[in-house]
Amino acid sequence: MESRVAQANKMLKQFGKHKVKLIDYCTPEIMEISDDHLSLKIPLNDKTKNHLESMYFGALAIGADVAAGLLAMDMANNSGLDVSLAFKSVQGEFLRRPEDDVIFSCYQGKMIREMLEKSHQTGTRVNEPVSVTVTCPARDGNEPVATFSLTLSLKVVSTLATAE
Repeated sequence: MESRVAQANKMLKQFGKHKVKLIDYCTPEIMEISDDHLSLKIPLNDKTKNHLESMYFGALAIGADVAAGLLAMDMANNSGLDVSLAFKSVQGEFLRRPEDDVIFSCYQGKMIREMLEKSHQTGTRVNEPVSVTVTCPARDGNEPVATFSLTLSLKVVSTLATAE
């Protein structure tokens, strides 16, 4: 049986190849996933760096989007819910230049679960800000190089049939 990380990476690869090709272009890799958090890495390379030899802010935005969005998608899939989700707004604060591979971490699984439950119970769209912390461990340890707040907007559209 595949690990949860392997399943999430497979889902991410398929989504990037078939739905949002810019995600695939940046080659993110899920490092950890649980009911509470998701961490992924985007490598600093010729595709993701800018003229200052640090990660381009567009690649940083993709990492934040994927960290929060994939956590929500994974939770919806695991709960048997079909969900329409998008981000309504994004704020980013850039603290220092990320000059090596970058890790994006979202620790808001509990809040996302509550959003899913509320939407499922009420049938309405729910909007909440989700935080993503960006680090560059090889150069800065656990010190953030950027932070993002993305307003996650989700609505449960149906319950998926369970296959057994």
